[in-house]
Amino acid sequence: MPFFIIAGAVNGAISVALGAFGAHALADRLSAHYLDVWEKAVHYQMFHAIALLAVGILMSPSLFGPSASLTWAGWLLLVGIIIFSGSLYILSLSGIGILGAITPIGGMAFIAGWIMLIIAAVKFSH
Repeated sequence: MPFFIIAGAVNGAISVALGAFGAHALADRLSAHYLDVWEKAVHYQMFHAIALLAVGILMSPSLFGPSASLTWAGWLLLVGIIIFSGSLYILSLSGIGILGAITPIGGMAFIAGWIMLIIAAVKFSH
């Protein structure tokens, strides 16, 4: 499904831009702790942008083809990026500690997305 390829590419580009922004514009404005939090958000966004690309590629008819498992994997990974990385970006900029309580929801979405990818691979192999 081209949607997940586009979503992966967009998130990859955003990740690079926010990584550069953090390294250059925020380096003198945030504490070392919050710069580390920002960097963690960037890394997880990029890892999962690549995973979205993989989901989109696997959905092509010449590979796994469209499947409910892959569709769920893609949506869960995208939601994970928004909640996990998004909450960490906002936490870094605002210092509002309660946002750290939201981050694990995004982490659970990541895990569920990876599990759905495993399910899709197992189904395809049978």
